[in-house]
Amino acid sequence: MPHNLYKKALLEKKTSATYRTLGVRPPSRLCFASNDYLGLSNHPAIKQELLNALELDRVGATGSRLLSGNAAFINAFENQIALDKNQEAALIFNSGFQANLTILATLLNKQILGQEPLVFADRLNHASMHAGCQLAGIRQQRYQHLDLNHLETLLKKHQHLPRPKFILTESIFGMDGDQIDLESLSQLADKHGAFLYVDEAHATGVAGNHGYGLTSSCKGRVHGAMGTFSKALGLAGAYFAGDTLIKDYLVNFAPGFIYSTAQPFPILYAANKAWNMVRDMEAERSHLQLLRSILQQELDQLGLATTPSTSHIFAIVFRCADRTLAVAEKLKNQGIAVSVIRPPTVPMGSSRLRIALKATHRIEDIQQLVEALKNNT
Repeated sequence: MPHNLYKKALLEKKTSATYRTLGVRPPSRLCFASNDYLGLSNHPAIKQELLNALELDRVGATGSRLLSGNAAFINAFENQIALDKNQEAALIFNSGFQANLTILATLLNKQILGQEPLVFADRLNHASMHAGCQLAGIRQQRYQHLDLNHLETLLKKHQHLPRPKFILTESIFGMDGDQIDLESLSQLADKHGAFLYVDEAHATGVAGNHGYGLTSSCKGRVHGAMGTFSKALGLAGAYFAGDTLIKDYLVNFAPGFIYSTAQPFPILYAANKAWNMVRDMEAERSHLQLLRSILQQELDQLGLATTPSTSHIFAIVFRCADRTLAVAEKLKNQGIAVSVIRPPTVPMGSSRLRIALKATHRIEDIQQLVEALKNNT
């Protein structure tokens, strides 16, 4: 039995201050630990849409999309996503992790491609993207975070190899809060004939054309974009947007789509409602930018080590996991919730407090957070 080996692995986690537990977070006066960037998870219109859906349709999808789990409203929702993302087609998945895992494993399939593709990936991409590559049995060429010069060096180094090329990146990085230069990256991908795949999980709802992500204003230059309904839209699920050929390919070859029961219908009705609300939330996005600017100035004055954020996500880097946990505990005792991020989610020596801003935060909330950080770091 392997139990002793599992026990040893857990002990190593405990001694390195990276052990995780499923604790229930107590109510907080101020929460900066949520991905609910637009405050839609508790929006009355979204709740009402869920109630309406319960009266209108069944709860469970009862099967995969290819069997009993499809409906006309889902097809229409996907068409709207594609339109707003400036793509030909879209396909809904059950979660962001599932989407990246099965999409990338399917796109990078060596049997279909006839050879192993060359995959160039930002070093700080989300774990689900790395897992998708691992599932495909692909060795990634990882370039330094957001360093397009390094990426181009790697592309040139391998340009003599007649193998399919893919570039994988997030648009807004969930652990650092910085973002890609999409125009330059798309030009580089075009120059080298590479398939550009962008994870928009943290950009959907809060960035780009009408809030539909950075790739929404880059027609024809991004070959695949994944985003989620579980962050700024306040619900659950994910989408892929790309051309019709890629959608058809995924429907026929992506096991995570083919063999998964579809999302519960009320969730998709509500996600559709949230998606359509996003385009009219410019005031909320402007407020997020104001809060972002204020917090950045305050953190700079405190002299805390932060990642170079350009978005609604901030990270205060303490390096040591024990110290990060201690500061978070002090803030919790004052009714302020922040996220503790430790390896392996982030590289060794970069443990941090992750602060996520929401459109429902007030300027006074930022001031209270800053005051608490001043007294407890």
